[in-house]
Amino acid sequence: MVSRLMKAIVLAILLIATTAAGLAAAYPMAAAMACPSCLGFKKDSGQVYVEDSMTPQQQTAALKTIAMARERLRRFYGAIESNPEIFICGEDHCYRKIGGGKSRGMAILNLALFLSPKGVTVTIASHEMSHIELHTRIGLIKTFRRDVPQWFDEGVAVVVSDDDRYLKPISSPDRCLVEPDGALPTTRSAWIESAASAGLYAKAACRASRWIADHDGPRALTRLLEKIAAGESFEMAY
Repeated sequence: MVSRLMKAIVLAILLIATTAAGLAAAYPMAAAMACPSCLGFKKDSGQVYVEDSMTPQQQTAALKTIAMARERLRRFYGAIESNPEIFICGEDHCYRKIGGGKSRGMAILNLALFLSPKGVTVTIASHEMSHIELHTRIGLIKTFRRDVPQWFDEGVAVVVSDDDRYLKPISSPDRCLVEPDGALPTTRSAWIESAASAGLYAKAACRASRWIADHDGPRALTRLLEKIAAGESFEMAY
């Protein structure tokens, strides 16, 4: 198993190499992974770390949320291969301190998950866990290279999390709320949360949900990821 320090080093190197913004964000996240207590986190259970200031009631509620999110992930994927370290902030300043910005949660490659106070929900946690599961199944290098386009990664995460902001109920014959109109962005920068991103999430979720339905359900996704992990391109596997 990769050590916490090694994970932090890999994270810092990859984020610094990827973007200038990564230079600012990598260090607090890497520090949290290398030394949770240095950033105000304490180990609660398993791979879950909570902010020191959280009350016992908050900690219990957070662990229940994580368990429910994992179960949602398991129901979709069949089995969970990922096992990230999960860092939960009880206050906004904690999340800002680790570079969280305005997001509710951050999935860091296939290594770690950081949740803001507003992100400690089954929907947000399972959305971010889906990213990590997908990244785990294709591997770190292919994740870093973005071998799976961001629109598909995001669309699948919305389906896994069953986010009713962007999809109709699962009982609906067609779950789409917004029709995709042309190509969707393939890069992470286009998906940074903004007023315009809601439309993108709904469009990506529509396209991903239809693809999954047309290919006999979630097992089609795991087969696609297996092919990509084996070296096939997304375009060929898709």
